[in-house]
Amino acid sequence: MKTPENLITSTQNPRVKELVALRKERGTLALVEGAREIEAALQARALIRSVWLCPARLSEPERALLPQLSAACPEPTEVAPHVFEKIAYREHPGGLLVVVQPQRRALSQLALSQRPLLLLVEGVEKPGNAGAMLRTADAAGVDAVLFCDCPLDLYNPNLIRASLGTVFTLPAVATTGEEACAFLARQGIRPILAAPQAERDYFDADLSGPCAIVVGSESAGLSRTWEKLNALRVRIPMQGSSDSLNVSVAAAILLFEALRQRREN
Repeated sequence: MKTPENLITSTQNPRVKELVALRKERGTLALVEGAREIEAALQARALIRSVWLCPARLSEPERALLPQLSAACPEPTEVAPHVFEKIAYREHPGGLLVVVQPQRRALSQLALSQRPLLLLVEGVEKPGNAGAMLRTADAAGVDAVLFCDCPLDLYNPNLIRASLGTVFTLPAVATTGEEACAFLARQGIRPILAAPQAERDYFDADLSGPCAIVVGSESAGLSRTWEKLNALRVRIPMQGSSDSLNVSVAAAILLFEALRQRREN
């Protein structure tokens, strides 16, 4: 990759300030840091808007990505080590950060399999939980993840990090509960609601057909939006004193039970 002639050495540089501001903005651009996350963005053909690097801090996995990045952005911005610490959002950053314009999908753009398995996440606010569920959904082979009435940005830097970049490679859609319900009805997909008060244990439910695992926030649970559908409520039996699980753990249990049943049928 060609090295720029001008090295940015000041944290007060206007371009540096604009980059730092992107962390909190919900817009068309996203910050991506970390070799695995950047590789996922490249794999998904996200539009690379700019590349920022600090050669002295580059890891070997990051160096390996430079040829691919040079095709998309032949003029990277090189910064001094202390400037990179300013623009990086990780506690122990490497030396590579890219600004991408990700593909923000709509429900109408989803291509589903003949026996779809979806994960629907309602009201979740923490990027770490959302990212963890994307990684789990990717591992379980789901068709898509729908984030319903969630206030978070799907391309928040911390969500990208927690998902290890799978937010780029796995179809993820931000939508409303009403729109998601209508979509499931049109597609003939039955919602499976994770509800602690349900009478049926999850392993006694048939999850082998077209279905959507629906989980809510840990504080509020699921809204009444889902009551209008022919939904099945299931519970994860709790043996200890705690009455609930982390939402990403609950989603993992239900998704992999669905995967187990599908392998047997």
